[in-house]
Amino acid sequence: MTEKFKIWFQGATDRVHMAPYIAKVEAHLKAILDPEFSATFHTTTPPATTTHAITEFRIARNLIRNAVEAERQGYAAMAITHFQDAGLMEVKSVVDFPVLGLGETTLFHACTLGRKLGLVTINPVFIPWHEEQVIRYGLQQRVVGVRAVNATVKDFIDAFADQGAYDALYPKWERECRALLDAGADVIVPAGGLPMMLYGGKLFEGAPVVNGVTLIAKSAEMAIKLRKLGVGQVSRRSNLVKPPDKALKEFLEQG
Repeated sequence: MTEKFKIWFQGATDRVHMAPYIAKVEAHLKAILDPEFSATFHTTTPPATTTHAITEFRIARNLIRNAVEAERQGYAAMAITHFQDAGLMEVKSVVDFPVLGLGETTLFHACTLGRKLGLVTINPVFIPWHEEQVIRYGLQQRVVGVRAVNATVKDFIDAFADQGAYDALYPKWERECRALLDAGADVIVPAGGLPMMLYGGKLFEGAPVVNGVTLIAKSAEMAIKLRKLGVGQVSRRSNLVKPPDKALKEFLEQG
């Protein structure tokens, strides 16, 4: 029998309030993963619906705790589907299996698809975080801009379940993509799982629209295979040094 490698997918979404999106993601993962891999999708309650620093701090705390639990349960990798990559360096520092962040994985892969990237997020409130993300990853010269649809998280959730809601949202999405193409982008990066699952995996006027959910799933498979070949261990210097046992214990008990 082929060995099954378990991948822990971790969202910052709520299973009840975001059910149409999560159902689509779970079905998508089941359809695209190779037979020797399995996926479980884990949610966060309450979900992340703003980009305030305190919200991202809460999400990061949850991610660190869940990574430790995933490793304890024998998972082979963790794929974080929160594009903002909250606490990603800290998560990588506490476990020995591969950890992939949706933002980092998508942005760096997108650089292989074209010269200039344009990000489209779901609401203007998210723009400053993604602009900071571009700087953090050193991609200022590759990103022409970050734009936002004038919509809400609920508008995107509704678009998964209702054709009328999808038809109302799409022209707003299209407008922001075209503005980025006019600014010089030749790859569109939906900044989040919601727009990725609605619009990703297609071409928009010749520009790839990256479905990072597909990408992170297949990248997690590759990371597991590479680890078995002795490739892909993260650095244990600088920000990725493993914490002392005492520090991790104190965090898990009180962090």
